[in-house]
Amino acid sequence: MRSDVASLPGTPERPNEDWVAAVLPASGSGGTVVLLDGVTPPVGDVGCVHTVPWFTARLGGALTELSASRPDMPLSGILSRAIRRTADAHRDTCDLSHVRTPQATVVLARWGETSVEHLVLSDSALLLESPDGTVRAVLDDRLDRVPDEILRSRAATDRLRNQEGGFFTAAADPAVAERAATGTTPRAEVRSLAALTDGASRWVDLFAEGTWADCFGVLREEGPLGLLHRVRALETAAGRTGGVPRGKLHDDATAAYVELPNL
Repeated sequence: MRSDVASLPGTPERPNEDWVAAVLPASGSGGTVVLLDGVTPPVGDVGCVHTVPWFTARLGGALTELSASRPDMPLSGILSRAIRRTADAHRDTCDLSHVRTPQATVVLARWGETSVEHLVLSDSALLLESPDGTVRAVLDDRLDRVPDEILRSRAATDRLRNQEGGFFTAAADPAVAERAATGTTPRAEVRSLAALTDGASRWVDLFAEGTWADCFGVLREEGPLGLLHRVRALETAAGRTGGVPRGKLHDDATAAYVELPNL
């Protein structure tokens, strides 16, 4: 089994708000990948005294522990319990009802001898590669469906955040776990998998440098750090000619790649 993770901050002046872990137990053939992309809040009151990295570390740690210790619990249940555990850690000091309370996108993948489970919430991506090389992208595209003119308005975006008809992230409400894209694939149909925050998936969905299968090939040959360096080079080149088509010039970027053991 091979696993590799990498993460780069968008700028050295700000802490990296992404979080990633690949857990491969010493015994058995199972494992877990957890990837979070913290949502950068606007400057001003967000109702919480904690930083986004504090939140993603707490939530990521809870997801990792529960994924390994509760194989009987579906991933949606694990996300729900992890959100509740994290909320309880700052419920007495912070306004968790604030629309901008710390929150994150979530990718979870867990595999054993017979199946690969997945969960995706918001705009991070999970890629599943079959033994014949076909790559399937598991995406939650609700944020992509929000028109750009709405996303340019903070107030308009907030009215859709964690609301029916809008998009969902992991914040303080455990019920959001039921909004995630989930599924199970037979273990024999998955050879490798990868998880990408939207700062890493830019190589495909922003710069159109290749397909998801092409992206998987970069991960295999160059590792996650190789993909992230490719993204940074594209961003830098775009910055010289007017900037990226949308969003920040450089975003926090994180990727995980795992080759599952042969059956």
